[in-house]
Amino acid sequence: MKSSTFIIGVCLLGSLSAYGQSLQQWRDSLSVLNRQIETSPYSSDLHLRKAAVNLELGQWDYAVSECGLVLDKEPRNLAALFYRAFANNNLRRYDLACNDYETFLGIAPYNMEARLGLAYSYRKLGRKAAAMDEMNRLVEQFPDSAAAYAARADFEKEQKVYGAALYDWEQAIRLAPANVDFRISRVDVLLLMGKKKEARVALDEMVGSGVPKGILRKWYDKCSK
Repeated sequence: MKSSTFIIGVCLLGSLSAYGQSLQQWRDSLSVLNRQIETSPYSSDLHLRKAAVNLELGQWDYAVSECGLVLDKEPRNLAALFYRAFANNNLRRYDLACNDYETFLGIAPYNMEARLGLAYSYRKLGRKAAAMDEMNRLVEQFPDSAAAYAARADFEKEQKVYGAALYDWEQAIRLAPANVDFRISRVDVLLLMGKKKEARVALDEMVGSGVPKGILRKWYDKCSK
């Protein structure tokens, strides 16, 4: 998981009617929506669908504008709040993203994606204590979610709290044992802690479970240094 990349999905609440489209198909969808909005300019549903397609195309400012039209009429519209926060995070307007995520979570406090988004915004603003509070709350709310533990582990690694990060990667692996990225992240932490022997054992276990040794060469090399 890369903390520099905001990877939260944008298909919240079923606002999109189709998934897995090509770039040209998304552009075609946008053209259709623009024509529909010309005939129904006050339709919140159409503006939200357009915002969702804008997000798929990386048109962050357009998405913010579409969501703003909806929120002017419906300030508690969850899809519009989430989409606008997502777009503002990608525009590096983290303070604005925080405002929308906080409003969203005030209405729907048990939404994992929104809480992850808020934690990310806090991280980018340098509000480390607030980010950790959100990560802890995430794990409390979703104790059976590997993604929740992985998110906290990633943040703990960034803060060089390696013991806590190791624990959380182990919990994530317990919940999602086939996830190779989680297992490699655990090896990274073991190496940062100087536990090369344990790291090599973990790598050997991955190879034994079917992971090609070639893709793990970099970590094997680190174990040998």
